[in-house]
Order: sequence, then structure tokens, then C-alpha cells
Amino acid sequence: MTASKSSIWFTDHLSPFEGHLYGVRNILFSTQTKYQKIDILQTDGYGRCLVLDGKMQSSEADEFIYHEALVHPAMLTHPNPKRVFIVGGGEGATIREIVRYPSVEKVVMIDIDQEVVEASRRYLPEWSQGAFDDSRVTVAYFDARRYLEENADVYDVIIIDISEPVDDGPAYLLYTKEFYEVVTKRLGPEGVITLQAGTTAGSLPCLAAVYNTLKTVFPVVAPYLASIPSFGLPWGFILASKGPDPGSLTKEEVDRRITCLPSASTENGVLRYYHGGLHHAQFVLPKHIREAMGTQVRIIEDNYPISVYN
Repeated sequence: MTASKSSIWFTDHLSPFEGHLYGVRNILFSTQTKYQKIDILQTDGYGRCLVLDGKMQSSEADEFIYHEALVHPAMLTHPNPKRVFIVGGGEGATIREIVRYPSVEKVVMIDIDQEVVEASRRYLPEWSQGAFDDSRVTVAYFDARRYLEENADVYDVIIIDISEPVDDGPAYLLYTKEFYEVVTKRLGPEGVITLQAGTTAGSLPCLAAVYNTLKTVFPVVAPYLASIPSFGLPWGFILASKGPDPGSLTKEEVDRRITCLPSASTENGVLRYYHGGLHHAQFVLPKHIREAMGTQVRIIEDNYPISVYN
């Protein structure tokens, strides 16, 4: 962060050559944990924002776009999601979206950094809207990969809500082929996962590598797009499954399922971003993105991890 006479400015370095500049009114919270740097900022353009290791994670103005785009494709694609596992998800908004579903009986969220969760509950309570207190939810602070390796529980949906892979950050070994092989063992026969996979701008090194890595493990891999203004660049997500195809749902069926969701908040009602038409449209990729993912064939492995800075 740098200071000027008029304000404080935070720069989110989107690549070694590009950044997004935010005017900051106040720094609400800042600390270095065992795992990462946490900043919670009050910005003029996006309201309160969570920043981890210098990278924007979510903002008050548009976090609903990110979290609805992350959660609902998987939850709607699975025919009957009852057991859901969250990798990361510290702000609690991922839980908020999952517990909307009446079919859900159990949600397990494993985040390595308890301080992120505690800071979010204190400074960003609108993100979770009380979802941490839902009786179906269990939260524990642990290495999620190790947890999945050591526990034999099986889930219908796994949502991977983690930051981008940065060198020596807590997430870089949660993007590898070996990790996805662990994930598929913890999924039921119709299991579905979703994750964010980096920007769709430029040469797509992260998105293309994650896509091709998932293809080595899952029979169905469907990348999709969302525009999240506070991220500064268009963004990519990926749904992968053992069989269910998000394209098999009609627009009308998606809208019907969404309409049946009870509100997780008396203030916000049903979904603000996601709907049946969008469900299909987001999986239609521009030609240059499809070509980039087809020509870049890097596979991410434990001994060959990827970083957003390389």
C-alpha cells in the first residue's frame, strides 16, 4: 500500500505487469497470521474488502456475484446435494449460499487460517449472515488436503473456495493433480466440485492449467465465466464432476430450483445474480479462450505447482 496526500491507495497486482488501484478510506483490520497477511479495508468504490496476501478476495459491493457463481452451478447440477464440503471459505458467504438448499443435511468447512474466519465474523458479518450458526454446519481449522486424505467421509458436492496459488501461500498445493485425485475419492458417484481458476484475461496460464489438470481426473470438466468488478479482470471458474453435466439442465428447471430456495436472509430474499439463462450462457466460452485452453496443456503437480506470478 502507498499513501498520497489525498488518500491511501491499495494496489492489487493482477500480474507482474498489471494492477488494479483502490482508494482506501480506512484500514479496519490488518495482521500477519501464521499463514498469510490479512487486510480488511474500507474502500470508497467497493465498500469493505477482504484482502489476503495483497490480493483482493471479496468486496461488499459484489461478493454476491463471486459466491453465487462459485456455489450454485455445483449445487444445481447435483441431483440431490445432501453432504457438502468446503475447502477454505473463510468469509462464510459460501456457507450462506449452501445452506439455502433444503436438501442439505451436513456442511463441513475446513479452513487452515482461523484468524481469517474470526476477522470476517467480526468485520464482515453481512458475508455470512449467521450461516456459521446453522445447526448443519461444522467448521474446523486444519489443512483441508490433509483432512480429506485422513478422513473417509463422502460428499455430494465439494466447493473449493480458496485464494489464487501464490508461492509459499496456503493454497498452492490445492491446485494440483494429486489434490484433485484426493477430492474425487471423497465424492459420491454423482459428485460435483467447483472452484475459481483465475482470470480469463491475457494468456490464461492459471485457468488453462487448472482445466487441463482437472481433465486428468474427472470425466466432466466445464469451465465458465463471471465478471466481478472488484477483481479488476474477467474471471474464470470450473465445474468438474463424476457424471452430472451442468448443460443437461434446462433454463426452466434451473429457475424452478432457484425459486424453491428459501432465503438465507430476510433482507436479501432469493438469489441476486444467478438465474436459468445465466446458467447456460456462462458455459459458452469465447473462441480465443477455448483455443487457449486447448493449446496450453500444462498439468499442475505437487512437484510442479503453479503460481499466479509465474
